[in-house]
Amino acid sequence: MLSWTSRATASRVTKPSDVETATSGSAPVKRAAEMLELTSLLDRKPKQLSGGQRQRVAMGRAIVREPQVFLMDEPLSNLDAKLRVQMRAEIAQVQHDLNVTTIYVTHDQTEAMTMGDRVALMKAGLLQQVGDPQYLYDNPDNIFVAGFIGSPPMNMAIGRIERQGEDLSLRLGSTLLRLHPAVAAQRPALASYAGRGVAAGIRSEDMEDAKLVRDTLADSRLSAVVILTEALGSEIVVHFNVDAPRVVTADTQALEKDAHAEDVPHHDDTKFVAKFAPRSRVRAGDEIEVVVDTERMHFFDPKTSKAIRS
Repeated sequence: MLSWTSRATASRVTKPSDVETATSGSAPVKRAAEMLELTSLLDRKPKQLSGGQRQRVAMGRAIVREPQVFLMDEPLSNLDAKLRVQMRAEIAQVQHDLNVTTIYVTHDQTEAMTMGDRVALMKAGLLQQVGDPQYLYDNPDNIFVAGFIGSPPMNMAIGRIERQGEDLSLRLGSTLLRLHPAVAAQRPALASYAGRGVAAGIRSEDMEDAKLVRDTLADSRLSAVVILTEALGSEIVVHFNVDAPRVVTADTQALEKDAHAEDVPHHDDTKFVAKFAPRSRVRAGDEIEVVVDTERMHFFDPKTSKAIRS
């Protein structure tokens, strides 16, 4: 479960009597209605309002109380996708305009990532990590955070760290990826895993069609066969298998359960998803080479699920 908090200065708390006397003609109601674009709807009955309008009315009821803190528990869960996007922007704008601290609970990571100043990620009631959204995305503390934050989720497979002189490489199935020199500097503890297995993570945007990348080294590429492509205009989402074991931990099982994918059959290979530039022309069944930005890879201990860093 995700929650986000926006910090702001405290506002005056309206007394119950103030709320009870608020009417459609009162100043607080007019201000809230203007802010939420509800002025023309003030005389309508609830049954005459759409889902999005009812959500805005609920926000208005909270605004006229002039609270010190807004507490929102999955306020958009019953709306369709288009309304969720619209209301997400409206709530963020209202919070910004009112400058009131807001705690927002949601299972939708997009809401948390786009609306929150700070995100607290929880699993089974236990806090996993707290920080600004981009930091959690770039620096997940464990496999659960890495697999939950991001769409599509981070690709993960079991690999083995190998030392080649002063350099480190990752054996991922039949492929040997030479790790960028910055990796060892940023994650000094990774050197102690030489000859041992690690859970290696790669974000989908950190892979590209090798035909579109110039001057890449052969030891930064994965060979694969395309299973499926999804053309989204701005990018092509490419599905393929990597001949390396999938990561199986309590964290990955929790993620599968959250995604209702615990009953999906698994094979010896691990399914990866990459985002290629729209200029790529790969199709299902093609044999391709995928360039991996090894500097941006993530590494986790497969026993403890914790990130391997210092």
